[in-house]
Amino acid sequence: MKRILFILVMLAIYTGGLAQPDKNIPNSVKIEATDITSENPQGITLPASKKPSLTPRDTPNKYANLGKETPEEFDMQKGDGLKTYNAGSTPKAFVKDKAAADGIGNDQFLGEIRVGAVYVNIAYRDHEFVDGDRIRIFLNGDVVRSDVTLNGSFDGFNVPLDKGPNKIVFQALNQGSSGPNTAELQVYDDKGRIVSAKEWILLTGKKATIIVIKE
Repeated sequence: MKRILFILVMLAIYTGGLAQPDKNIPNSVKIEATDITSENPQGITLPASKKPSLTPRDTPNKYANLGKETPEEFDMQKGDGLKTYNAGSTPKAFVKDKAAADGIGNDQFLGEIRVGAVYVNIAYRDHEFVDGDRIRIFLNGDVVRSDVTLNGSFDGFNVPLDKGPNKIVFQALNQGSSGPNTAELQVYDDKGRIVSAKEWILLTGKKATIIVIKE
């Protein structure tokens, strides 16, 4: 019994000694912060990033007009602006017009055309030597242009159409300085599409006729 009691006392003393910390061994490391201020700090400095600009640049965009059509300048000499005249070739630099062969130069029929248009535009010019050829124009028997001098470039006007056939007649008033009376005629519908292209060679007083049928 005494032996057991002795063992318990010694065990208590031993465990008590282990539980008590050693005062000579520090149980923690304390690091105090030091406030260091340097007048010339050194280190890596990153460049400031540029923010994207929301304002347009002054440099023009060379692709701004890509795919856009350049508008054509309006020409008052081309009627109401809806027509696209086919200028054709320039007048031939003849010293004089081609002489009318036998049987040529009399009345000419330039054919008939059918359109669904409200009006047609007729355009005419002297496509040979420009020598002062003059014509008179009739519509269904009425004079609509009493005296027209043919130039090297196209001139013309709109002709309102009645239902059915419309007879347009060009009469040669002279043969110019070289003769005969020569001209190129082009007819356009009210959408600017060419529907006829003819030429005439007329002696003075003779006529060239075209029929336009409004369907």
